[in-house]
Amino acid sequence: MGDRRLGMAEAPGSNPGQSILIYLINENCDLNMILIAQNHLQLILEIGIMIFILLVFILNLVPLSLSVVTFLSLFLAGGFTLLFGADIALLVVSSSQAEFTHPFGPIALLGAVTALASLKVMKTSGVDVRPLRRFVILFIAGITIFGGLMHRSFLLLWILGLFIGYTILSKSFREKSIFTAKRILIFLGVAVAGFLSLEVIARVSGMTIFSPMLRLGRIEQYSTSSVKMVLNNIQLIGHNGNASYWGAEGTAFAEGYITLPMQLVLFFGLPFPMFFGILVNQKDTVDYMLPGILGYGFDFGYLGLIGLVVFVLGTIIIGFKILAMYREKREKNSKKYLGKEVLLTGALAAFCSQSLIGLFIFNRTINGTALLSFMFLGCLILANAVTLKSRT
Repeated sequence: MGDRRLGMAEAPGSNPGQSILIYLINENCDLNMILIAQNHLQLILEIGIMIFILLVFILNLVPLSLSVVTFLSLFLAGGFTLLFGADIALLVVSSSQAEFTHPFGPIALLGAVTALASLKVMKTSGVDVRPLRRFVILFIAGITIFGGLMHRSFLLLWILGLFIGYTILSKSFREKSIFTAKRILIFLGVAVAGFLSLEVIARVSGMTIFSPMLRLGRIEQYSTSSVKMVLNNIQLIGHNGNASYWGAEGTAFAEGYITLPMQLVLFFGLPFPMFFGILVNQKDTVDYMLPGILGYGFDFGYLGLIGLVVFVLGTIIIGFKILAMYREKREKNSKKYLGKEVLLTGALAAFCSQSLIGLFIFNRTINGTALLSFMFLGCLILANAVTLKSRT
């Protein structure tokens, strides 16, 4: 018995302490493998969780008073006015552009609607907001012109977001809606005139990038084949591998058609399939020509599409419920949540607009860097539902 026990002790891994150490090392390796994203979808989810946790701490630990939020919203609106203006100037002068409207358009909308909400709160408190209102109107006009010249899809997102924002504000302050039938007709007339003006500018200047008709022509030419390809190959999880550019070498799931910014993936050194250079044309069949419900459905399957829809609807419902709670506090003369209320108003308007345009018109509105903005807005809304309690 004594020799058998000694032999067991000398055998590799037979020592209890050594066995426990080896077990912990193996478990730690397994845990690291689980935490390291294995595909684009897992990376999206992990980054989303990190953004959510960060925003929860910010909303709970940083004193977001009305004055602070108003300053930040004006800073955002003014900054994006200059950024979009510089982008369009580069396009005219050197025919190069960074296209900031796609990724940062929703954040600019967040700043503009939040600023409008702040003015509304201050006005109801008896504050003279006319000087600030001039700046806000100037910023909104600048972003509308510069962003609309760069991308018509941004113009749709921007106008829809402002409409949603004004609607939310009228409901939150129990006011009569500013949108009458006459004003809506005037607005539609101005929108049609704007699109016609862009077409005239494109033809006179010879810069086809300004042409709305060229965009519509491309959609008409390429979208039909893209829709057929997606509908014929989408599966419960992922898609038919033969329909993908990667073919048999791919995974037929999360193959880079829907992804976070390429720079972020490269920063983490993750060996994921990505479309860059001339391969972007292969990605455009899904990213550029289709609405998001088809783009996400193709890359992640029906289950991924259902998950996206649940996230969007759940976020919007939770956001409006929290906004109603903030309104109730404000109507009871509590000023504690004024900053969060106006910030949530801007986030809801931007998130709803980006969701509608991205899901049903242009997939690119919720893909790439724009997906990061989309996740930020959604997490900002959901973070309002979490309250950290501290011991006193």
